[in-house]
Amino acid sequence: MRTAEISRQTNETQITIKLDLDGTGKHEISTGVGFLDHMLTHLAVHGLFDLNVQAKGDLHIDVHHTVEDVALALGQAFDKALGDRKGIVRMGDSFAPMDETLAHVAIDLSGRPYTVVQAEWHTPYVGNIPTTLFPHFFESFAVTSRCNLHARVLYGRDDHHQAEALFKAWARALDMATQFDPRRGGTIPSTKGSF
Repeated sequence: MRTAEISRQTNETQITIKLDLDGTGKHEISTGVGFLDHMLTHLAVHGLFDLNVQAKGDLHIDVHHTVEDVALALGQAFDKALGDRKGIVRMGDSFAPMDETLAHVAIDLSGRPYTVVQAEWHTPYVGNIPTTLFPHFFESFAVTSRCNLHARVLYGRDDHHQAEALFKAWARALDMATQFDPRRGGTIPSTKGSF
């Protein structure tokens, strides 16, 4: 069973996450940040992950800690559910269109965290999330999931569409990378023989 349960409790946030990598897209998400809920719903539905995210944060200050800590806990959940990562495809990428926008995300579950996000935003917020937080969300996820994550918006006009396309592409790339490759025979997909 490639599942994980994560609890992250700090003075700023209280988060619990349940994840099944081999799910069907069932989800129950409540972070107190509506647009983040919407984006994590895309992760579950388009990645076919069963995902339960419950978060309470210091939203009376702003959404930063909640968005960041959900990403950190989510990365931990993926890392735990992947276990030793034997037999996985390891790398995946996806393009996702959203009306006038096209986004691309490439993932390598290499054990080495690194992030590049290329996107030009036209407004300071989408919903109640500052657009500066989207790169930070992906950076935080990459650190704790121990993956290379490259995300870019090739073009677009509407920031809602740009964010949505990024998250859909991320979901599809993660789905591809976390799948088993039967040709690997349960070996670690690395020339080093370990991550």
